[in-house]
Amino acid sequence: MTFVVTENCIKCKYTDCVEVCPVDCFYEGPNFLVIHPDECIDCALCEPECPAEAILSEDELPADQEKYIALNADLAEVWPNISERKEAPADADEWNGKTPKHDLLER
Repeated sequence: MTFVVTENCIKCKYTDCVEVCPVDCFYEGPNFLVIHPDECIDCALCEPECPAEAILSEDELPADQEKYIALNADLAEVWPNISERKEAPADADEWNGKTPKHDLLER
């Protein structure tokens, strides 16, 4: 099993989760983070650190978030690795909890 970054991360992109990851399995896009499924060790340290509650265990994903399993895997192959916390976007709090956001994902 692995952890998956889901829709609520889009346009929030808090990086608190990155700081606690012992294997640096996060990858960063313009307005979203992903977890590389082959690198995640299922330690669960990232999940409680996400202010947007956008990180879920793969086996606990709601049906409407299952597409993020493949999306995380695909984008982790092309986006750069991130291993240090950065400031969140200035409007991150305004986007937290808003849906739908999938169409706002920038690749």
